Amino acid sequence: MDTQLTWYGQSAFKIVTPGGKVLLVDPWLSNPVFKNAKEEIAGLKHVDLILITHGHSDHVGDAVEIGKKTGAKLVATFDLADAMVKHLGYPAEQAQTDTIGHFGGELTLLDGEVKVAFVRAHHGSGVAADDRYGLRHGGAPGGFVITIRGGPTMYHTGDTDLFSDMALLSRFYDIDLMLACIGDHFTMGPARAAEAVKLVKPRTVIPMHYGTFPILTGTPEAFARELKQRGTKVELRVMKVGEAISLARVKNLETPRRHIKVKRRLQRSRA
Repeated sequence: MDTQLTWYGQSAFKIVTPGGKVLLVDPWLSNPVFKNAKEEIAGLKHVDLILITHGHSDHVGDAVEIGKKTGAKLVATFDLADAMVKHLGYPAEQAQTDTIGHFGGELTLLDGEVKVAFVRAHHGSGVAADDRYGLRHGGAPGGFVITIRGGPTMYHTGDTDLFSDMALLSRFYDIDLMLACIGDHFTMGPARAAEAVKLVKPRTVIPMHYGTFPILTGTPEAFARELKQRGTKVELRVMKVGEAISLARVKNLETPRRHIKVKRRLQRSRA
């Protein structure tokens, strides 16, 4: 079985590993552009891990509801996990030190089937607990490098601006797939995202965090132009909201660098 990737819009993804483990990243399924959120959440009978890049509501999303329903363990920084337990009601027993980490650290999870590294992002991370008290401290924002045994290595940028230390990722990881925010206004837009791709050097890039609200003006078309202008050697893959694709690891005979082959699937996968 290949690794399966589903995009729900904004920065929300589902990853199903070759061994059948289910991960959700920033699971705001009930966003304005994914029309089947209620049915999809109801269909999530089993989730192993929920990864949250930062505390903003469009990334925490439906994590608490799904976590309570499925028993999924929370993968987040120590500060963010603490805020989600105390202020949002994420089950404390599902947010323990085996899945909670911090920047520079890498977790080996699910009997080695998944590794998650915490990496920096330039953004905010306030947790919206209630209207009365406003945002609560949620630590620093981040992204994840997710390595799947028998599958790809993926970099989810979270919400971020371009920053030069992105170039360090390629020293430690062979990034097969980069999930890059491009929406502008609150994150980097197409031009800065294209520069980020040059620094990270992934084989494939999938744009995210765009089109959810009118204020997010970045588009895949503009992103494609910026990549072309820079002569960036990367495969651009634009997913449709609700689409699931297969990520098959294949051997590149021209270079030892591993890469992935993206296969389109027309039906959304369920777990």
